[in-house]
This record gives sequence, C-alpha cells and structure tokens, in this order.
Amino acid sequence: RNDFQPVRFSPVSEELFDEGGALTDAWADVDLDGDPDRFVGFNGTPSRLYRNDGIDGFVDIASEVGLMTKRSVRTSAWGDFDSDGDPDLLLGYSGEEPVIALWKNNGATFTEVSEMVGLRIVSGTTRQAAWVDVDADGDLDLFLAMRDGPNHLFIQTAGKFKNEAHNLGLDDTRRTVGGLWFDDGDGWLDVIVTNMNGDANGLYLGSEAGFTESQEEEIHGGGRAIGDESQGSVRPCSVDYDADGDFDLFFANYGPNGLLERTPEGWLNRANEVGVANPSRYDTCAWADFDHDGSVDLFVNGTVGGEVHYRDWLMRREGDINFMDVTPLEILERNASHGATWVDYDLDGDLDLALAGSAIDGTHALLENLLRPEFAWHSLQVRVLDEKGHSTRPASEVRLFVSGTDRLLGTRRVDSGSGYDAQSDLPVHFGVPGGQKVDVEITVPGGGRRSVTRIDGVDPRMYQGRSLEVRTDHR
Repeated sequence: RNDFQPVRFSPVSEELFDEGGALTDAWADVDLDGDPDRFVGFNGTPSRLYRNDGIDGFVDIASEVGLMTKRSVRTSAWGDFDSDGDPDLLLGYSGEEPVIALWKNNGATFTEVSEMVGLRIVSGTTRQAAWVDVDADGDLDLFLAMRDGPNHLFIQTAGKFKNEAHNLGLDDTRRTVGGLWFDDGDGWLDVIVTNMNGDANGLYLGSEAGFTESQEEEIHGGGRAIGDESQGSVRPCSVDYDADGDFDLFFANYGPNGLLERTPEGWLNRANEVGVANPSRYDTCAWADFDHDGSVDLFVNGTVGGEVHYRDWLMRREGDINFMDVTPLEILERNASHGATWVDYDLDGDLDLALAGSAIDGTHALLENLLRPEFAWHSLQVRVLDEKGHSTRPASEVRLFVSGTDRLLGTRRVDSGSGYDAQSDLPVHFGVPGGQKVDVEITVPGGGRRSVTRIDGVDPRMYQGRSLEVRTDHR
C-alpha cells in the first residue's frame, strides 16, 4: 500500500482553462491519436473542444471542427453511435428547440445529424444523456433523462432511432437529472434514475418484456429525504467500494450522500458508517484509485448556490473501509461544481482530475496528479471494445485478479453515465500495487446474457503510456 503518499495536484494550463460557467465535461480520443481530448459545455459561452497534443498541451479546435455552439449545454455524451470507429457527441441544450444535437465525427469535422437519424426533440431539458446497447443488437441506443418531462429511450435500428420509453416502461415523469446503466447479474441491463425536488429515485429492472420499477425504499431515497423540495439526488455512481466483486451505488445528493451496499438482504446504506454522508449539496461523484494503493477513493463536489459555494471533498479509503478527508488546497480553492472526471490526460499512469465550475468566477480546471513516478506506473488501463474494435460496450464490467489466482484486485464499469450529466469514452483504470502481473476478466451484459472474455498474465509494465485493448464478443 502507498498509505503515506502525499496528496498533491497541480493546475495545468490555468489561463486556457480559466473560463467560468462550465456545466459539463466529457472526454474521448476524438482524433484517434491515443490520448484523450476534452469537451466542455458552458451556460451560454461558446463550447470548447480541446485537442490533446501531448507535450505541446491543449488546443481549442471547436470552431475549426464545427462544434462551437453558444447554446447552454446541459449534457454531453461521447459514443460511437454509427460504429465507424470514432466517437460522436450528443449535446443536450436548455431553452428553445432543438433540445438535443447529435454531432457525427467525420475525422476532421463534425456534422449535426439528429433529424436525419430521428433524434429531434422540440421541448424539454435533458440533464443526462447515456449511450448504451439496451437491446444487445450491437449498436448504441440513447437514454435521455429529462428535468421537466418524461424520460426518453431511443432504440437504434439500422441507423434510425425511435423513442420506445413508453412501450418499455421507462417514461418516468419525475424530475430526473441523472441516469446510470448497469446489470444486477441476470444479464439484462437496468437503469437507476436520480430525481430532484424531493422526488423519489427510480431503479428500473430490465427483462425481456421491458422494465419494471423496483420498490426498494433505500433506492427511493438514496440516503436523503423524500418529499422535501430542498433535497434530491443529482448523480448516481456505480462502484465496488468494498472490493467484493459486485457493484454498489453511491448517490451525490442535496442532503446527506448515500452509499448503498448490495447485500443478499437488499440495499443497505453504509454512508454514515464509512464516513461519506457529509450532509450538504453535491452535484457530482467520481470514484478512482488516485493513489494506486489498490482501493477506490471518492471525489464529490459541492454545488454553487447564489453566494454559497459548498465545499468539495476528496475522500481516501483508509484501512478497514473508512474514508478520510484528504482534500488538498488545490481543490478547495477552486469554485468547482457540476463536472468532475478522472482521466489520465498525460498518459503517465495515474489519474488526473478535470473539474467544471458553473459559477461566473469558477474555472474548468485540469489538475495534474503528482503521484511519485515509481508509483504512478503501478497501474493498468483497460479499453473494452466490441468484436469489430469499436467502442460500443458501455456498462460492461472489468475485474482484475492477481495473476494465476482468484484474488480480486478491483472491479470497474465502462462509463454508462458519469460526471455531472456527462458520459466519457475512456478506458477503465486500476491501481496495481507493486505493478504485479494480473488476469483481466471482462463481462458484457445484455439481452439476458453475460459474455465473459479473459486475458491472463498481463504485465502492466508493457502498457505504460497506453491501454490494454480487449475485443469482446456478445453475439
């Protein structure tokens, strides 16, 4: 373990990332050069697409490629909807129609194609877009959580989308701001929707017939009160916080946060017990092993309301599943809210932290993790692809084992809804204490099936500066 690692972060390109009013932050390798690029959406300021040029830094190319919108961008989601090998971008707006825009990646430019593929929406405000292969037919479908109307689920067939939310039982009319897709072990994708203004959350369990809402009370509150207009759940996160191999749920709330552990008796809230409840007002949760000690740590950022800036927390897991506040000044001094993404932007092995601040005096800071180099390379990033080498596997599960044993080192999920109303197309990241060899197990759920792919004897040292790419078959 690296228990005595100092927690140090340093701002990157402060002048470039100093604009406030940022609402959403999402990353993907837009130009397919091997490093992640960054999209940032603002509340009326032109959006930015930062191309990552490695040691030469970042360059805003939004205008050059046709992505510079002045609309208030409330959600951004990267996904290869057309299965051509590069990430496309779904944006959700507030205000006048159209409510969403789908930007197809052509390589050097982006083209808006939403009407062409059947995705035009004339009213409402979406707070979460998520690409996921709901019907397990090999292409990405689109879920939209709506703040002011029924949620949408657009199923893609032969390149065209049709809203099937009502027919499948997912047209929830509560005030939804977050959505996360996962599988509870039966091979059918489920979705948790988080709701505001005191509305109960909803967990919809998938089956061949569609979706049925779970009636578990712990899910409805997610750790906070129901019926209190001042409380709500903003962001759900899927995390195996106790490293037992199954996924638990964390809720970033207005009110106390919730950490719901999945047990044979149902969902149990452990937030107070392990020290992560911290009643306040939060917009985002983001889990990662930022110090490479083998256990996952938690970042939650407070919202900004009027003159009040609610504080952020970086909570490091210590010992027997307790979390300690290790928030450095570099984070406390930022007016962060809304967006938060863990990303290895510089490919040095450890995860850095990208933030988006919605306040006028906020920033969309990028903070470099200054983990010592001898520990930074004790890691492995795994990119899950389909059998054609395309990124169509959101919600898939990745488990790491000590090579040749059944000793579990960690469990991750491919992004199926993250940040504040965002979805990135990034590899999953593991800290690997000692840099030991590992076995990698990938599970692709969907259509009532769970397909498993294994790669044994992986040496993390062979993947410094790049990801282990694994093609998976779910036909």
